[in-house]
Amino acid sequence: MTAEAAIWFLPAVLPITLYIAWNDMRAMKITNRSVIVLALPFVILGPFAFGLEMYLWQWLHFPVMLAIGMLFWAAGAMGGGDAKMIAVMAPYFVLGDLTLVMIIFALVLVASLAVHSLFRFTGLRNFAPEWKSWHAGRYFPKGLPLGMTLTFYLALAVFD
Repeated sequence: MTAEAAIWFLPAVLPITLYIAWNDMRAMKITNRSVIVLALPFVILGPFAFGLEMYLWQWLHFPVMLAIGMLFWAAGAMGGGDAKMIAVMAPYFVLGDLTLVMIIFALVLVASLAVHSLFRFTGLRNFAPEWKSWHAGRYFPKGLPLGMTLTFYLALAVFD
């Protein structure tokens, strides 16, 4: 991902990923509407950020990741919203950066789980007592690490 391409996407994606993270922690849902809204910056800005040919190639990431995500969903390994969000995020990522994306995701996943657990198992959860994620048992709202993975990926490209 070039800095120029990331500059197109980051300002548009950041508020959407923050909303998805917040809503997933609050309601344990990644809604279809929020996933569609996350796709819009790529749809609208993608040709300018990547150029038309690369933009069209980037769209191949969507059906591949949707199919993989639906297999994981069918196996009970992730929620349907998580699978849809991964598929919508996929076109933003350049295939050559796959290792970087996986490293970012691993780090953000561990950090998200640690911070969420800190709040969940202490009095800090009283800042948002109505959040369903505090009472979700073994389930963890992956909207936070997924959204932050895309955000940090774009931010790293901008400031690299």
